[in-house]
Amino acid sequence: MLGYATVGSNRLADALAFYDALLGEIGIPILFDRGSGGRVYGTFGGTMFGVVEPYDGQPATAGNGSMFGFALDSREAVDRFHARALALGGSDEGRPGPRPPGVDRAYMAYVRDLDGNKLCAFILG
Repeated sequence: MLGYATVGSNRLADALAFYDALLGEIGIPILFDRGSGGRVYGTFGGTMFGVVEPYDGQPATAGNGSMFGFALDSREAVDRFHARALALGGSDEGRPGPRPPGVDRAYMAYVRDLDGNKLCAFILG
């Protein structure tokens, strides 16, 4: 079970506005602001997601092959997540739909945030 994940940002104020709105849309609350910059979302005892400036002071980069998935409760919620991310300045990496195409068990949508980090919204079953 994953406890937490973080993404780095070179545009922290913009990234926080993006994630406040996007994660708020799917009911993930702000948990706390980090004293060294950034913010953590989620719940104590649950999965957490952070947006931070890299600790080493080097520029943030999106990991090639890295992706963070948000399990949602309906196809409509997946559609809203995708649309909201695009409205907030994210970019499309795969419109909402069955994955793989023609198989009705998984419904997913893919976006990239303002720093190029890849996100997925999905429902299985």
